[in-house]
Amino acid sequence: MWKKIVLALIILVLGGGIALFVFKSEPRLNKNFSTTYSFLKNHPFRLGLDLSGGSHLIYKADISAVPAGQVGDSMNALRDVIERRINLFGVSEPVVQVQHGGFVSGATGEQLIVDLPGVTDVKQAIEMIGQTPLLEFKTEAPAGTPQNATVDKNGKVTVDASPQFVSTELTGRYLQKATLEFDTNTREPKVSLQFNDVGTKLFAEITKNNVGKMVAIYLDGAPISTPVVREEIPNGQAVISGSFTPTEAKLLVGRLNSGALPVPITLLSTQTIGAILGESAVNAGVKAAIIGFLLVALFLILLYRLPGLIATVSLCIFISIILALFKLMPVTLTAAGIAGFIISIGIAVDANVLIFERIKEELRSGRSIHDSISAGFSRAWFSIRDSNISNFITAVILFWFGTSLIKGFALTLGLGVIISMFSAITITRIFLGAFSFIGEGKVARFLFNSGLSK
Repeated sequence: MWKKIVLALIILVLGGGIALFVFKSEPRLNKNFSTTYSFLKNHPFRLGLDLSGGSHLIYKADISAVPAGQVGDSMNALRDVIERRINLFGVSEPVVQVQHGGFVSGATGEQLIVDLPGVTDVKQAIEMIGQTPLLEFKTEAPAGTPQNATVDKNGKVTVDASPQFVSTELTGRYLQKATLEFDTNTREPKVSLQFNDVGTKLFAEITKNNVGKMVAIYLDGAPISTPVVREEIPNGQAVISGSFTPTEAKLLVGRLNSGALPVPITLLSTQTIGAILGESAVNAGVKAAIIGFLLVALFLILLYRLPGLIATVSLCIFISIILALFKLMPVTLTAAGIAGFIISIGIAVDANVLIFERIKEELRSGRSIHDSISAGFSRAWFSIRDSNISNFITAVILFWFGTSLIKGFALTLGLGVIISMFSAITITRIFLGAFSFIGEGKVARFLFNSGLSK
């Protein structure tokens, strides 16, 4: 008996510790209306676009030059590139999804939907998504290179001087990765480039044929570095140095690593959701959740007395575990995700109701409290198992085939189903077993009876 009591106390303390973590790790506003973190600042809730505010962008993809059989792959590649670029902003869980044209979707042509929660500088985000850096390597022009002539709209011909550099086949297309480094002597930032196998061969050939000459590195049509080749470089590594600030060098690295867009895109529309609207939605959701939980707790306690009180404590621990997982995984909470979480609470309550009804039936048949609890859990287990497995399978299917919005709902529902089984079967059973010391008297029978019956 004492082992059960000690185990119940340990679970109660651990549950209280998890609840304290959830509460204390959330940022708050100080007197100056700036965000402060009182504890474990790296674990706040991540809120989606509909709750935290942010930007909603719709792009149209130009697939006119893409073969019909490659449209799907090109759009998926476009989505991946855009996701990599957005990650450079440190946006928490951006949502980038492809919307195919059709009668059902209402979209004309292939579109890309981009949701950026919490992004305030929309202009910078739009520029980052749309820009494609053009990285080129050029060699010194040989003697006798033809001059360039241009004709303006008035028919005037302008002859340019012989170009100093000519283009080569080596471009950013063959770049494998770019890395930000700092010179060990001057501490100036520089960008280290590593080419893939094809780029390594091209770079080795260029450096071999231009020893003692300059090889210019152009970015977006402008020379940013013109180093002199001392020897052949066979390992495919190049360095861009110049008058970079650390911020500029970091941005350049991000742009180079993000890659070129597989298909051109055009911004169709933007929509900004204000933080005030998101905050109102969060406050309303929290208020509704608290009121709903209190009503459910009151129902359980009035109908099932002591088991109902234990079920309420078990639900509190269940909610604390789920919220802690949302912070630690982390899970981006949207309105749909919160709906999945609330449904999982209902599933946990349903499991407790099944157990308590079976216990009540065993008590009415004349069994002892201890035997009734044991038989009640055994008889209710199969119903709880089957219903939770079906719910979990549904959540998996929704997560596998659904859009980003549906995936958020499915993820919170699936986590809730798993944890609800643990709270209903394990935690509630341990707490009920800890009350075996009350015996079999009238008081014990009253506490384990239900409703208005004696």
